[in-house]
Amino acid sequence: MKITSAEFVASAWKPFDFPKDPFPEVAFAGKSNVGKSSLINVLLNRKKLVKTSSTPGKTQSINFFRVNNNIMFVDLPGYGFAKVPLAVRKKWKPLVEGYLINRKDLKMVVLILDVRREPSREDKDLLRWFDLYHIPAVVVLSKVDKLSKTKSKKQIEIIKKSLPKGNEIIPFSAITREGKEDVWEQILLFTGI
Repeated sequence: MKITSAEFVASAWKPFDFPKDPFPEVAFAGKSNVGKSSLINVLLNRKKLVKTSSTPGKTQSINFFRVNNNIMFVDLPGYGFAKVPLAVRKKWKPLVEGYLINRKDLKMVVLILDVRREPSREDKDLLRWFDLYHIPAVVVLSKVDKLSKTKSKKQIEIIKKSLPKGNEIIPFSAITREGKEDVWEQILLFTGI
C-alpha cells in the first residue's frame, strides 16, 4: 500500500469528540506496551506519527489518524497492566466499548499480542467479545524479531492453539517489517478501499 498522506486528526475523550469523516475505520487494540504505536507507524511508513513510549498506559484517549484521505486508523487505549489510576481506566471501558459497538464506520480491529507471551484471559475474552458483536478481528503477533526462528515458530503454534478459532494470525516485527504487507492485505480486504 502506497502511503501518500497520514495525519493526526483528533484525540477523543468522549463520543462527541469522534471525527465525522465518513471513512472506513481500522481500530488497533492490545495490552499496554505491546507495540501498537510501532505497528501503526510501520504501516504508515512514519517514524513518530503515533507516539511510542516505554511507559505502559500512555495512550489514554482514542486517537484518530487519517490515511490517504480514504481510511482512518484508530489507536485505542492499551489494556492490562497499565499503571494509570483506576478512575481513568474505568472511563476507558465505556468509551472504548461504546466506540467498538456503535461506530458504523468501524470495519475491523487489529488485536496486537506479544509473541513472547501466551494470550491472557483478557486477550481471549476480547476476541470472543469481537465475535459476539460481529466485529472482524485480525491478530498480529508483535516482536517476532526478539525470538529465534525456531522459538518464534513454536510460540506462534502455541498461541494459535490457545485462541478462539477463525481469526487471521500474522507474525510481525517493527524492526524487520516482517508481516507489514500481510497486515495491509487484511486491512484492504475488510475496508474495501
